[in-house]
Amino acid sequence: MIHRKRPESPVSRGRKPTVQATQLRNLKLRSTAHYTDKQSASRSGSGIIAKMATLLDYEREEIKEQFNIIDKNGDGYIDLKELKEALDVCGFKIPGWKVRQMEEEFKSKKGFMQDGKLSYDEFESLCSDLKAGEVASTFKQVVTRKENLQHLGGTSEASNEGTTHSVRVEEQLAFSDWINSNLRHDPDLAHLLPIDPHGQTLYEKVKDGILLCKVINHSCPDTIDERAINKKNLTLYTRLENLTLALSSAQAIGCNVVNIDAHSLEKGTPHLVLGLVWQIIRIGLFNQITLEHCPGLTSLLTDEEKIEDLLKLSPEAILLRWVNYHLERAGVSNRVSNFQSDITDSEVYTHLLKQIAPTEAGVNTEALYERDLHERAEKMLQQAGKLKCRSFVTPQDVVNGVYKLNLAFVANLFNNYPGLEQTNGTLEGYETIEETREEKTYRNWINSMGVSPHVNWLYSDLADGLVIFQLYDIIKPGIVDWNKVHRKFSNLRKFMEKLENCNYAVELGREIKFSLVGIAGQDINEGNVTLTLALIWQLMRAYTLSVLSQLAQSGSPIVEKEIVQWVNTKLSSAGKSSSIRSFQDSAIADAKVVIDLIDAIKPGAINYDLVKSTGSEEDNLANAKYAISMARKAGARVYALPEDITEMKPKMVMTVFACLMSLDYVPTMDAIPQ
Repeated sequence: MIHRKRPESPVSRGRKPTVQATQLRNLKLRSTAHYTDKQSASRSGSGIIAKMATLLDYEREEIKEQFNIIDKNGDGYIDLKELKEALDVCGFKIPGWKVRQMEEEFKSKKGFMQDGKLSYDEFESLCSDLKAGEVASTFKQVVTRKENLQHLGGTSEASNEGTTHSVRVEEQLAFSDWINSNLRHDPDLAHLLPIDPHGQTLYEKVKDGILLCKVINHSCPDTIDERAINKKNLTLYTRLENLTLALSSAQAIGCNVVNIDAHSLEKGTPHLVLGLVWQIIRIGLFNQITLEHCPGLTSLLTDEEKIEDLLKLSPEAILLRWVNYHLERAGVSNRVSNFQSDITDSEVYTHLLKQIAPTEAGVNTEALYERDLHERAEKMLQQAGKLKCRSFVTPQDVVNGVYKLNLAFVANLFNNYPGLEQTNGTLEGYETIEETREEKTYRNWINSMGVSPHVNWLYSDLADGLVIFQLYDIIKPGIVDWNKVHRKFSNLRKFMEKLENCNYAVELGREIKFSLVGIAGQDINEGNVTLTLALIWQLMRAYTLSVLSQLAQSGSPIVEKEIVQWVNTKLSSAGKSSSIRSFQDSAIADAKVVIDLIDAIKPGAINYDLVKSTGSEEDNLANAKYAISMARKAGARVYALPEDITEMKPKMVMTVFACLMSLDYVPTMDAIPQ
């Protein structure tokens, strides 16, 4: 349970904050800790203002997320009439007359869309300008009240060169508290937990890699075989092995680890540590917001919608529907469209907790009678505590509308008390709608590539072609002619524009020799399962082989036959008796050939006392789990699952051997440019 005292914000008793107070709050109570070197600390006041006025990465991320929620038709624009709502949810409380003035200014701009729409780039620029105005007007007040700022020296090479990185102190506190609450009883973490109440030692605690491995397994059970974790008598080398295992495993579950390596984590680089921990926690929270885990999600559908429509929604959008569903059932008029400005008065949370709580929990709505917003938030969180769901947020985080932490708070409530009953009758096509193992692997691979937007459901999120183009650009930089791509969609032509994108995506595939017989752009646009998966597999195969070819510095692309030949040569040269004829060889099923190959690449890495020899399904699976984790520990970015090995799935098996072959060229995969 979090009990963290924060400085009072300028909120008068019983009243909403003034515009000026809100602007100061948004600037200052974001609790941004700046990591900078001595040179940057000595810059002039105006230089510091310029730095602070620039939108930070997390601010851009939140602005983008809120923009996408308001952009309901996904065309990349919002109507000018929605500008005030958009600014509100992003933390800018602007008077109505001022917003109308802004609208007129946009309309008078040369080249501005004549149909009254605002693009994301224009909206982000506006937010940046507004922030600059806030910083300039309140800078003196901020620097005279430093209690919310934590100054630490730069720990990365970048910061030593003058680059400023920043993290939110709220996140540092919340994630540390979550780790303490969920992992404090793990005997392997007795030397690391608890993290101090302020979360300042979090960056030191992750340095041996054990904690990160445990956080990953808590979010996605059995991702890492614990037998692969170095736990005793750790050296710098074995710590880096653990961190490499954690990074490779995080990527396999869909984390974007671009620009993160084991060395930066071993140094405890704050913004990288917090960014990675948030991704892992978020994936764990969102994993249960599925029909598989909660069939009652169908209750959130309108009369006109089908299950497919539910799958197209992001987890955030589903949570918003879930909250509004329970508010309606509670008979109150409150509704939410975001987890920022709409929840700051704690009224929605108070009604939600009362509605989802079992009667015996004794949850009440007494918080509604408290006029002070901070006191009200504290009383509301006390009710959440009765459900053992007082995680991620403090009263200050609620009043400030901190997006990430409020999102995590609501997701945790959903996972523990969904309060949804499956609709009557059999769900037509339910079995075909659940995400398969293959689909999940592909989705995790795509997300780990750092594409935008995040892919939640393959068939809807790839239907406009934009994610596919990003993958092409990663596989073969420069192949995409972005002038041919519709990146924004108009209301009148969006269906045709998305289809044109998909046609071009198929055309590019043929250009790089993909086998796309019978596949047309319309199949991707309509979400044809078989044909979409066929394209994604060829993208994943091309990526895997392109990385291998680059490392081998071969003049021609490496193909599967060469990988098989390399596997057998490597095994033979290491004195191993195992071998394979193809990626469907039955000898692969017990995973011993993979284990032997890892030992051939890194002699002595394998503890053969842990390898089972009975050939039973259970022992084969145990071997495969060990093999996958040991491959990742060695630095191979393996996406395949243990079942892919025991069932001899040739596509995924090929990627395992290809990733291991890469290790012959680069001993540590974390050194490969992503």
